Amino acid sequence: MTRERNGRDPWPPELTEQLLRVDRLRRSGRYPEALARMRELVEVHPRQVRVRMELGLTLGVWGERPAEALPWFDGVLELAPGHASAQLHRALVLARLGRHAEAVAGFDALEAGGEFRKALVVYMRRAESLEVLGRQEDAERDWTRALGEDADNPWLLHQRALVRARLGRLEDAVADLTRAIGVLGPDAVDAELLRDRGLVRARLGDRAGAQADFEAGRAALREGDPPALAESLNQEP
Repeated sequence: MTRERNGRDPWPPELTEQLLRVDRLRRSGRYPEALARMRELVEVHPRQVRVRMELGLTLGVWGERPAEALPWFDGVLELAPGHASAQLHRALVLARLGRHAEAVAGFDALEAGGEFRKALVVYMRRAESLEVLGRQEDAERDWTRALGEDADNPWLLHQRALVRARLGRLEDAVADLTRAIGVLGPDAVDAELLRDRGLVRARLGDRAGAQADFEAGRAALREGDPPALAESLNQEP
């Protein structure tokens, strides 16, 4: 008799291999087969936490179907309240559905629970939802926490700079953008970063610096950059 328990029922040993097969199907691009197999497994094992979780992941992550995934993450939490992974993915799904206040509440509950992995994901996604809700100071706090997990990430620096600019912290925003540009180095100049620094410099009254950034941004444009970026760089900062 197995001693392992996952949910309220004993864990059937054969389920481990069956879920591995589903994962191989997902990773090989055979999503419809993976989903069909997961639906079969949840019919046979409806009270297994991991089976419910994997169906939610199959729908929400691999299938890009967040609305259908949400009830399965709720189902995991019904059987295993406080299940950290289910809490995380439920909050992520809510954010993708535009239910940002609920998403923030979900991230808050996960953080309040103490031990949780993927802190960087929590801080980034909560910051995005907080921005949508107009809570810019709280969003800035979370971008700062995210940078505590990945200090030299130019994308994170860019996001914090944008929030700081909205808060009127213009010199701090320029510092973040300058740091992001420096991290990328001369071989990976980013036209968008240069444009945004130019815009903030213009707000500070540094017209020469703004013009220099726009000129450098135009020179850094690459094939495949959005047309709107080129158009914005051809305007006055």
